[in-house]
Amino acid sequence: MGEIGFRRLREDDLPLLHAWFQREHVRRWWKERSEYDEVVAHYRPSIVGDDPTELYLILLDDAPVGFVQTYLVDDYDDYAALLGVGDGVAGVDLLIGEPDLVGKGVGSAAIDAFVERIVFARQDTLACIADPDARNTASLRAFEKAGFRAVREFVDPEDGERHVLVRRDRT
Repeated sequence: MGEIGFRRLREDDLPLLHAWFQREHVRRWWKERSEYDEVVAHYRPSIVGDDPTELYLILLDDAPVGFVQTYLVDDYDDYAALLGVGDGVAGVDLLIGEPDLVGKGVGSAAIDAFVERIVFARQDTLACIADPDARNTASLRAFEKAGFRAVREFVDPEDGERHVLVRRDRT
């Protein structure tokens, strides 16, 4: 498959991120931020350090192929209250932007590597969670392959859809 790596997202990466959001396989699950200005408004605060979410590009043999973000659930009060996962839990969200890499194991490899190298690098992080749409079977399978287990389903008030809370505890 090649070597999976990560690097922090920079402002000059935002056009690429916006382009990925326009691709059909991404747009199906990441419906918001269709306009470039929306992408800048949402992600720039994290890039410049005004928001605690950490943003990264997923690299395959040093070429950008996707996006991944992590955050402490407790940094977002409404989300923490909705999930009730407790202290020391990080969240993660990702997308594979390149359509020819979807279904090739890149997602599960990226999730596994990112959780080990980035999320669990913080010693006080006890677990990592994600909440893919319940209909997104490919994402659910990728998280399962990366060692996550389904905890429960819930309706996300932001989109009104059923999501599956998946969790991987630090070993």
